[in-house]
Amino acid sequence: MNRFEGKSIIVTGAGSGIGRASAKRFAAEGGKVLCADKAASVHETVEAITADGGTAIGIEMDAGSESDVKTLVEKAVAEFGGLDIAYANAGITGGLQGGLFDSDAESWAEVLRVNLIGPFLMIKYAAPEIEKRGGGAIICTASVAGIRSGAGPSSYSASKAGVINLVQTAAQQMTGSGVRVNAVCPGLIETGMTQRVFDYAREAGKMDKVGQLNPMKRAGQPEELAAVVTFLASDDASYLNGQAIAVDGGLSSSHPVTRQLPKQAAV
Repeated sequence: MNRFEGKSIIVTGAGSGIGRASAKRFAAEGGKVLCADKAASVHETVEAITADGGTAIGIEMDAGSESDVKTLVEKAVAEFGGLDIAYANAGITGGLQGGLFDSDAESWAEVLRVNLIGPFLMIKYAAPEIEKRGGGAIICTASVAGIRSGAGPSSYSASKAGVINLVQTAAQQMTGSGVRVNAVCPGLIETGMTQRVFDYAREAGKMDKVGQLNPMKRAGQPEELAAVVTFLASDDASYLNGQAIAVDGGLSSSHPVTRQLPKQAAV
């Protein structure tokens, strides 16, 4: 497929995980991708794309900095002649220990700056450029942690709940612009953010326990998220707007329950 032939695309958090997988898929389908990340590993993503014959350039930047995001969008326009798609994927956990009474305002502010203000800034600067091209798509990474409690630290969960509302608000405020805004809500995915969990499970011989709470009984892979991200960015999703799509193996489809085992027949 060449759904993104000639399209100018920004992906933040492209140095690893879901961002890297999405950037590679966009490029494999003909897109010209500006890969952005705070980590130098973003250049490895660019090298992988170009080695496969795709078009990509990389930039190190802070997704929660207004000047950096403005520069990022300007670079995409300058390098690729405009902007069609933006994927605001960069995010941080703020640490695995994140109870309401174990954290402070400073750590909360940093998580909100990157995870929520970052997507806001992407929408603010990318949407006008996408509208100039006749419309396109913005995708933001939220999380199942933003849907309800129990899937992440408190500050992280609150920030991702904000992202879900942000895409709804943005979709409404851009009525008639041709710019669609949606979110993906990953469940447990093996990425740099969750690597410690997976490393521990492998070392302890407990990989069979990873993902056991969802009906598919497994964790997801970045490529599975990338498939949904690129769908939302494509014309295949032309009537999808203001939505938050959970990609979690079914985890968020239920409230907590105790699974009942079939009763054994009386002897």
